[in-house]
Amino acid sequence: MNDWQKILSQALNNPKDLLPHLNLPGADIDPTPQFPLRLPMPLLERVKSPHQDDPVLRQFLPLQQEHTPTDGFVHDPLEEARFSPVNGLLHKYAGRALIVMTSVCAVHCRYCFRRHYPYAEQVPDNQQWEELLDHLRQDSSINEIILSGGDPLSLGDEKLRQRCLSLSTIPHLKTLRIHTRLPVIIPERITPVLLQWMESFPLAVVLVTHVNHANEINADVIQAMHQLKKAGVTLLNQSVLLKRVNDNSAALKSLSERLFNAHILPYYLHQLDAVSGTAHFAVSDQRARTLIDELRVCLPGYLVPKLVRETPGDGAKMPV
Repeated sequence: MNDWQKILSQALNNPKDLLPHLNLPGADIDPTPQFPLRLPMPLLERVKSPHQDDPVLRQFLPLQQEHTPTDGFVHDPLEEARFSPVNGLLHKYAGRALIVMTSVCAVHCRYCFRRHYPYAEQVPDNQQWEELLDHLRQDSSINEIILSGGDPLSLGDEKLRQRCLSLSTIPHLKTLRIHTRLPVIIPERITPVLLQWMESFPLAVVLVTHVNHANEINADVIQAMHQLKKAGVTLLNQSVLLKRVNDNSAALKSLSERLFNAHILPYYLHQLDAVSGTAHFAVSDQRARTLIDELRVCLPGYLVPKLVRETPGDGAKMPV
């Protein structure tokens, strides 16, 4: 077992286990959350305050508020089932298709839009993987493939390499994009084996991290990102705008600057997907637009992420 896999296997999954580590007096923790807790120790070490509103902890701490029903917040806000021609493949946008590689994540984000996703039915087994490849071969309009999940880097190096190599045999695919939190949560995931095959991979490799607050990025993360950059990987970041996490211009400014210090370019700032159990994270569109205006004043344009929302049926993520 690699170091990163050992760290992942030791992640906390019982909310009661958080109390000795964080001393959370009066926290409104849900002791038996429907969407389970998963929190690796390296991330827990980046929590700077024992309060439930610490901007790192708040993203992953199951609270009783998740049980409050809210109009407009539903199980499948992006209606992804509509866009799955074969198991494991989502084809929503022209030129791009997304593969749900696994159900496993390094950490469970409480605002996750796939917290109710039917992974057992959708993650492709070996036979379905071949069917997925056949579908991609027949659609020459697709030139970019996106690996998602779950977290695709939760797969072992060899399985991930083999599946990516099978994708690279499809002539019209030009770009491999990997959406992942793992190199930020557990920087040890960036192994020599992973770097070696990424550096020699025949398609352009883009890695999109998911970081919402500057406190998530430490020296180990910066080193891991430096290794990826040296391997020729393009590094981008997608954040979600979250109440009491990053809904102020100082936090967003610090995040963009810290990302750039880690060789990552801010890409998207998403408005929250309206999945049930997440309404306590919602920030109004008016507030979101004001924050972007404030960032434009204090940051160079290349460090200002695009404020977007995903709506089922739209041909792309749309500006807010």
